[in-house]
Amino acid sequence: MIVAASPFDPLTLGPLRLRNRFIRSGANEGMVVDGAPSKALVKHHRDMAAGGIGMTIVAYGAVSEVGRTLPNQVWLRPQILPDLKALADAVHAEGAAVCYQITHGGSFVTSVKVDGPTMSASSGFNKAGMLRGNVFQRAMTAADMELVTQQFVDAARLCRQAGFDAVELHMGHGYLLNQFISPLSNRRRDAFGGSAENRVRFPAALLARVKAAVGKDMAVLAKINVADGVKGGATVEDAIVTARALQAAGADLLVLSGGRNVESGWFMFGSNHNLDEMKKVLAGSWVTNLMLKLSQLNAPKVTFREMYFLEYSRRIRAAVTVPLGYLGGAKSLANAEAAVREGFEAVVMARALIHDPALVNKFRDGSATQSGCTSCNRCVPYIYHPAGTWCVMNPPNDPQPNKVRAAG
Repeated sequence: MIVAASPFDPLTLGPLRLRNRFIRSGANEGMVVDGAPSKALVKHHRDMAAGGIGMTIVAYGAVSEVGRTLPNQVWLRPQILPDLKALADAVHAEGAAVCYQITHGGSFVTSVKVDGPTMSASSGFNKAGMLRGNVFQRAMTAADMELVTQQFVDAARLCRQAGFDAVELHMGHGYLLNQFISPLSNRRRDAFGGSAENRVRFPAALLARVKAAVGKDMAVLAKINVADGVKGGATVEDAIVTARALQAAGADLLVLSGGRNVESGWFMFGSNHNLDEMKKVLAGSWVTNLMLKLSQLNAPKVTFREMYFLEYSRRIRAAVTVPLGYLGGAKSLANAEAAVREGFEAVVMARALIHDPALVNKFRDGSATQSGCTSCNRCVPYIYHPAGTWCVMNPPNDPQPNKVRAAG
């Protein structure tokens, strides 16, 4: 492993070369119209690219209609290819690379009613989906696994056709692939359950299939949890097993996140949700509001600290050679430089860049060394707002995001 001298050094990930090591994390933006990117989403990522980052990750594209968690979520399908091309072209015009984060909600379907039980690693009661009528979940069969794998492959191929440089497979935060990895969801007694090695078997095989399909042309990333952050969940020791399996499957970069949306959102963000802002945004959606309130009932009081996943991530860094992206409370140039010194190939940020898309350029020219983001988490509830996520210290987004194409 060769340690970079600076986060501004170029980075090679498989067939992809980035102009620097700053990556905008795949964090749900909203900004979706009829299951397709909106003009607002194109502008959001174009602004990120113009601000100097090496790559921006467009969040949360579902690989199938039933794989959506939210109704305002992109569903990757051939009919929206022109919209995807417009998004990729806008980022490329500003000199950055663009990645699509692809996902399947599995049982984590909170705002869409699915016919029949939702798919998951194991069967039983679906606490994440119950308020939308998705009361039960079923254990995936071999046929289900083949179907979902092909859906991920097809989504990756569509992204390649649209001109994207990479795809990120979401294996964290409680979505379908994480439902296999985490013992909070996986109670199987076959070859896909039990040990950490067995629990990652399906996600690793899926990544290998995606890599075989598009890996000559695109970088293949995975977002994983360093830990679930709650009793009975996956630990950092489990994360090391996951990272080793994904390294063997051919991952070009692992982005190290943490926590689960339902059980430990505070762990994911390094601080508590802002419930007052949630009440304001979700006033018209009692179901989603109630679900989020219930998810906070047992949350400990957590005070934000920079680089809050560093101790976990160091242990994974010591165990694997695959490139790693440090994520979790990097808010300053000093944080970014420290992450590179620690041996992390990329510095991955979301809230700091939502606050100021031009932050990397400011780091480079010396006009800023620290993000102005206060880590208040008031941006988070706006994924449920028609205008999409935004920093409340900035002017608001257009409240009515428009289609990329005037018709269709």
